[in-house]
Amino acid sequence: MAVLVLALCWGRDLPGVLVAVVGLCLAGAVLSAVHHAEVVAHRVGEPFGSLVLAVAVTVIEVGLIVMLMASGGDSAATYARDTVFAAVMITCNGIVGASLLVATLRGRRVAVFNAEGSGGALATVTTLATTTLVLPTFTTGSRGPEFTGAQLAFAAVASLCLYGLFVTVQTVRHRDYFLPVARTGEPLDAVAHAVPPTRAATWWSLGLLAVALVAVVGLAKVVSPTIESGVETAGLPTAVVGVVIALMVLLPETLAAVRAARGERVQTSLNLAYGSAIASIGLTVPVIALASLWLSGPLVLGLGPVHLVLLALTAVVSALTVVPGRATLLQSGVHLVLFAAFVFLSFSP
Repeated sequence: MAVLVLALCWGRDLPGVLVAVVGLCLAGAVLSAVHHAEVVAHRVGEPFGSLVLAVAVTVIEVGLIVMLMASGGDSAATYARDTVFAAVMITCNGIVGASLLVATLRGRRVAVFNAEGSGGALATVTTLATTTLVLPTFTTGSRGPEFTGAQLAFAAVASLCLYGLFVTVQTVRHRDYFLPVARTGEPLDAVAHAVPPTRAATWWSLGLLAVALVAVVGLAKVVSPTIESGVETAGLPTAVVGVVIALMVLLPETLAAVRAARGERVQTSLNLAYGSAIASIGLTVPVIALASLWLSGPLVLGLGPVHLVLLALTAVVSALTVVPGRATLLQSGVHLVLFAAFVFLSFSP
């Protein structure tokens, strides 16, 4: 139904009633994506299951960024930066904070996860974010917070290589570092009691997952003009558009991560959060670098002072959360406050 609505509404100006209908279909597509991702994850096991959803969402997110940039406009130069940074803050603070909150509220427990895997993932996120979003602010090769052509090419190749290295470590060389663990630290097979889906059902769910994600991003693109006009009417910064769209696109991963945390699989939640942040940067920057060859206008990647402070604080707090391998309600509250600060300052810089 969501795909049908997408086909009927694509490229049209919608009245308020139809925008509400599109919003309902968008919510349904999100729930469908979460369901089919869990079916695939149950069949292939961790960490492959969370990797499937992270990569699928990020690939379509990249397509959405390219479409927005191709449409032009004065704000097109910062769309990639705003969306990628919003994805990092949503995953590292919003998803992590919500997952830890759910995990620690159940029976007043301490959330337990694998510090080796989560620490490596966090180090990868921090390196990617610094290389692509922080360095352009301080380089002197071009005017403004932009890379030169050579610098952008280096950042793209480095991001792609680092993403490939992380996937290799996560799925091949040190797969056990990314598996859920029990409170005692032993590997946890929380779904061993359930019968895995058949191969045919898994392939159907994989295909329907792709369809649902296309519907999510497509409907987000359909409602984006309404969001843009609302932002302009309210006099809000243009970066709000990227934040709102990133929130909608990452909603499937958020629901999947929270559900995993409810099932005492906190490591799966962290895999989804940090894996999504890594994929968001590691796949977006190379594609945007290639697209900049034919897209007109500048490509602004450097963050401003406020966002630089938020990113630095997120890196420090995340390290203090991940290193012990155990987290309490306090850590979840700190991350959620950081996420709330990011959203608030996006609307009121």
